[in-house]
Amino acid sequence: MTQSGAAARAGRTSNNDRTSPLSAAVVRRGTRGLIVVRDHDGQQLAYVYFEDEPGRRAAAKLLTKDEARRIAANVTKLPELLRRS
Repeated sequence: MTQSGAAARAGRTSNNDRTSPLSAAVVRRGTRGLIVVRDHDGQQLAYVYFEDEPGRRAAAKLLTKDEARRIAANVTKLPELLRRS
């Protein structure tokens, strides 16, 4: 059985193999106010927006940078939590 490049990097035998551990990483984009969560293949899983300026944050009801970072970090933990259930 041959492995695709992405599956080989992930340590999986195929893209349909859901028993192998999945991983995700938080990636900050060059765009201000945005944190992107990507999986091990580079697929974007979540966009978490924030605002540093308090006046604009309150008007738009956006997250603080720390809140956005914590949410993004928790999104990366979801595959592990799903395996437990």
